[in-house]
Amino acid sequence: MKTQSENLAQAPHLERQLSNRHIQLIAIGGAIGTGLFMGSGKTISAAGPSVIFVYMIIGFMLFFVMRAMGELLLSNLHYKSFSDFAADLLGPWAGFFTGWTYWFCWVITGIADVIAIAGYSQELWPGLPLWIPGLVTIAILLLLNLATVRAFGETEFWFALIKIIAIAALIVVGLFMIFSGFQSDAGPATFTNLWSHGGFFPNEFMGFVAGFQIAVFAFVGIELVGTTAAEAKNPEKNLPRAINSIPIRVLLFYVGALIILMSVTPWTQFQAGHSPFIAMFSLAGLGAAATIVNLVVLSSAMSSANSGIYSTSRMVYGLAQEGDAPAVFSGLSRRKVPQNALFLSCVLLLSGVVLMYAGQDIGKAFDMVTTVSAVCFVFVWSIILASYIAFRKRRPQLHDASKFKMPGGIPMVWVVFAFFAFVLWALTTQPDTLAALLVTPVWFIILGIAWFFLRRRPAHLARYATFQADLATELALEQEATSGRQGQ
Repeated sequence: MKTQSENLAQAPHLERQLSNRHIQLIAIGGAIGTGLFMGSGKTISAAGPSVIFVYMIIGFMLFFVMRAMGELLLSNLHYKSFSDFAADLLGPWAGFFTGWTYWFCWVITGIADVIAIAGYSQELWPGLPLWIPGLVTIAILLLLNLATVRAFGETEFWFALIKIIAIAALIVVGLFMIFSGFQSDAGPATFTNLWSHGGFFPNEFMGFVAGFQIAVFAFVGIELVGTTAAEAKNPEKNLPRAINSIPIRVLLFYVGALIILMSVTPWTQFQAGHSPFIAMFSLAGLGAAATIVNLVVLSSAMSSANSGIYSTSRMVYGLAQEGDAPAVFSGLSRRKVPQNALFLSCVLLLSGVVLMYAGQDIGKAFDMVTTVSAVCFVFVWSIILASYIAFRKRRPQLHDASKFKMPGGIPMVWVVFAFFAFVLWALTTQPDTLAALLVTPVWFIILGIAWFFLRRRPAHLARYATFQADLATELALEQEATSGRQGQ
């Protein structure tokens, strides 16, 4: 919007520079995380072929979270992200807890990505010190994000495209291996491998439950499209498109890829800590392709870390504007980028390098941080649904006027809440994920203490009052424009 800098010269705002192709590919990139490329080995070894149902169930449930988020974001275009509607509908505490927890989620996820990048770099260049790929990654992503939001969108567009091409290539090569009767030491490549090694539930119900632990992490970032709301061109058209394509993406990229992987190689051959994607191309005798897939996995982790740096900086910027973060993070550079918030995110990602040297076990470090991240993401998704319930009670007229209503309404919200309770219980069934689950409440205790001191500060109260006034003005303008269109 060219008039934006003219209208708000005294307070620069984020600019709408992300086009439809950027939003679509950011949504796809968010839905295809490092968890699919790196974590699926552990998921398959734990759940067997039932992992197909695990991914389908998680994708189905999260689709409703995204639809609730879409309806809320489009109900008032002054919302910059879901922490804004949480603060508006549930109260300032919800905006504070959601914004900072989402920021923490992505910092943790970014650390997991730095760990993954270091691990895969060592496979490509044996003997390479772990800190080198970690530092190089953070430096590259910082420079890309400091440019403009369009540069971020363009980078994420190509990163996501690489992931899509890699998965499509895996599906095509796998189908060729299946239909050409490919033989390996593990036996023939055939669809019967899905059920001929102990059936679809070889490890019974608890094996199926174990599959949810890492699989949930594979979906973190699916809500990333919600943090692009303030920088999306034509959000009324582009956000619904991106959200509605989620089920197709889940079926194609997750379920399709996993069916092919377990048909080419029996599920019993998969191991935690090893990428099944690299293993399949190596099995096909495509050594060069295996190296390329290694590079794709690296770019996938880079993409996820790139998304993390983007979303954490926008969340801190939003929190600072509402008085929930230090004012130093509320400034924008000449290029309309929250550079101080970006520097903060990158400095914290460096802790990923320290974590690797502390533990020396990349697999364990990855599992620990991904569990903490998954628990925090479940909290954020739950706040989105709680905000939807409040929206339906407090703004029924806006729900009635919405052109992008959440299917299933309130009853479906409670179904998804029940599913989240099941996921948290699933995390208690394994010692490593239970340890991470028990550590996570420390974060909420720290937030609670910070909120206790912050909530009565005059600066915070004044900024929150301004935020509410801005929302009310935007809402009034929206309703005026709607009634004007209806009167024509």
